[in-house]
Amino acid sequence: MRGNRSRDTKPELAVRRLLHARGLRYRVNARPLPSSRRTADIVFPGKQIAVFIDGCFWHGCPEHYVPSKSNLAYWTPKIAANAVRDQETTQALSEAGWTVLRYWSHVPPDVVASSVEFHVRGPDGARPSGR
Repeated sequence: MRGNRSRDTKPELAVRRLLHARGLRYRVNARPLPSSRRTADIVFPGKQIAVFIDGCFWHGCPEHYVPSKSNLAYWTPKIAANAVRDQETTQALSEAGWTVLRYWSHVPPDVVASSVEFHVRGPDGARPSGR
């Protein structure tokens, strides 16, 4: 399992590239809550928005998840525990005032980037003020 990336996956990189091209700046693989060990794939600390791009196998996508044919005694509880952890993370962040955005890795990157941009900039699409 060491060969499986926990960050910088192809779907994450594609979304990050699009967000950066749209002028959005963010943190990568960061802890939204310093007291928690859990990290989000993309974090907008000022807006308190945490973005997760969940892999279909690792997080049990209802559309694409195919159970492992070998070692079911290990993989079935592992995937179920991942789903429970995702729910706990979402709840903890929401209770702390964060907006949590979760997307499956099969969602096209441009759709994810547009949704994230909408949440970061708001309905009027205003550019963040800065330099």
